[in-house]
Amino acid sequence: MSPTLTRRRTVAAAALSAALLAGLTACGSGDDKPAASGTGSAAPSASAAPQANLTVLAASSLTDVFKTAGAAYEKAHPGTKVTFSFAGSQELAAQVKQGAPADALVTADTKTMDGLKSETGDPRIIAKNRLVIAAGKGNPFKIDELKDLADTKLKVVLAAPEVPVGRYSKQILDAQEVEVKPVSQEPNVRAVLGKVEMGEADAGLVYKTDSAKSGDKVVTVEIPDEQNAVASYPAATLKQSKNTEAAAAFVAWLNTPEAQKILQEAGFQQP
Repeated sequence: MSPTLTRRRTVAAAALSAALLAGLTACGSGDDKPAASGTGSAAPSASAAPQANLTVLAASSLTDVFKTAGAAYEKAHPGTKVTFSFAGSQELAAQVKQGAPADALVTADTKTMDGLKSETGDPRIIAKNRLVIAAGKGNPFKIDELKDLADTKLKVVLAAPEVPVGRYSKQILDAQEVEVKPVSQEPNVRAVLGKVEMGEADAGLVYKTDSAKSGDKVVTVEIPDEQNAVASYPAATLKQSKNTEAAAAFVAWLNTPEAQKILQEAGFQQP
């Protein structure tokens, strides 16, 4: 064998050995890291959410706090955009049943969510709320308890009975045997509050968190716990979502200390 051929074979063998060594080193460098995909990968957590444009259907009483929460989530998860669609829980349920393009749902009661079991993932309670009486500015009729709402001189507005806050209102009024003939029945809690704020009604039953946002436009009259109702807010992913992992991460985030702090600062109670 000529010296030239021998040198060529030696160089080729050395190159092959180097390539194999590099391949083994690359494979070994990931031994302590989980697989990026496959059956062994973990479910997405709130801290490792995939990027996505999420649409969240949420109860009207969450309007202000979710705008704050959404901004906080986007800041903590660059590349993710959260868009909210707010309405009464019964309207949201109808949208889900009609196949509205959305990724997650948050209602103001468990009954509405329970009626959508075939459309959602497992719900998680993220917050609770209570009812108050919202009296007109200055409370000219001196309303200080539920039985005062039975005064026929008052223009009282309530949410419709199919709306969670309307159902809670009927529950507490019936329990105290207070008969109220509302001048109107509104599609959501924001509409009830708006009527009182504009002077179109003298009083209404709303969530404590909504009344707190009205400032001096209304006077908030507390209802004792033993006469009150507790509203629970469940959140769930929607099975029709095209962003299932990102939606699951957002729902999980709503129970994190960061999200809970935002909710509680807005007056919501711990779940």
